[in-house]
Amino acid sequence: MTDQPQHQHDDVRVQVGDQRLPAADADGITALHGLVDVARSYARASKADNTRRAYGHDWRDFVRWCDGDGLQVLPATPATLCLYLSALAESGRKASTIERRLAAISQAHQVAGHIPSPTLDWQVRAVMGGIRRSLGTAPDQKAALETDQLRRLLVATPEDTLGGRRDRALLLLGFAGGFRRSELVALEVEDLEESEHGLRVRLRRFKTDQEGEGDVKGIPWGSHLETCPVGAVRAWLEASGITKGPLFRAVDRHGRLGGGRLGDRAAAEVVKRAAKRAGLDPALYGGHSLRAGHATSAAAGGAPERAIMRQTGHRSLQILRGYIRSGTLWRENAATYLGL
Repeated sequence: MTDQPQHQHDDVRVQVGDQRLPAADADGITALHGLVDVARSYARASKADNTRRAYGHDWRDFVRWCDGDGLQVLPATPATLCLYLSALAESGRKASTIERRLAAISQAHQVAGHIPSPTLDWQVRAVMGGIRRSLGTAPDQKAALETDQLRRLLVATPEDTLGGRRDRALLLLGFAGGFRRSELVALEVEDLEESEHGLRVRLRRFKTDQEGEGDVKGIPWGSHLETCPVGAVRAWLEASGITKGPLFRAVDRHGRLGGGRLGDRAAAEVVKRAAKRAGLDPALYGGHSLRAGHATSAAAGGAPERAIMRQTGHRSLQILRGYIRSGTLWRENAATYLGL
């Protein structure tokens, strides 16, 4: 009988992200394992924090559902997945939510080494396709906050309080730059550079910037003092005394400045509170309203698509044109040529 070797390092596999990496020989195994944590951190960085949190929530929901009916979780059978998707649809979940749950399940199976994932089975794809057709896939987005509405919000936002100055700066900068709310709250004072043309704003990273290359946006001086985004940011910095670090921070009800960065949900609440003060329905508005309003208002004003995309950072012309159609609904309406 052949003696078995004491160490069989050739069979060792290290799980990193979605892949299993082969280990080195006995002499290199320690060094390889020393890099596992580093590799895992890079694998985690491949997805945004919000995406990882959402996937974690979705996976836990699937596990609870399977446990409740005594079904196998890993690997899940195509039949189990079909039943789960159907249960989600019948419970009133949106098609986009169900698709995200399926993506999370797929990710979990790949990490566990179940490749191909059962989510690719033809039965699962057929059920998901039927759900899309039945429920529709139109996004449920917040209403666009157009220029005239923004003016109403600004009129209702005080200029003589620290919180009011912060809100005015956030509203005007967010609108003029077409920023995502996550981009707004991530800004540092060091990312701003004032010039004769306006404000240069450096984005260190943004949603569609998967490689972390960053970008720079130009915020021109406004034509009107009360709606100038550059002046509003300057007024906020002068009043708050902030010279470095997070640009937008919490302000308590006593007008005291907090040291921490404003969260993206808090930025959305700034928009909602301003809408309520202006007599608008706050449920219709949120952080996305500034970005959507920029695209809509710019299109209505005749801005070319490439200029809007450059400012907002949209990568999909189809999505952008959804806003443009809204902005040009009456300005470029074929029915006006009918002679009615």
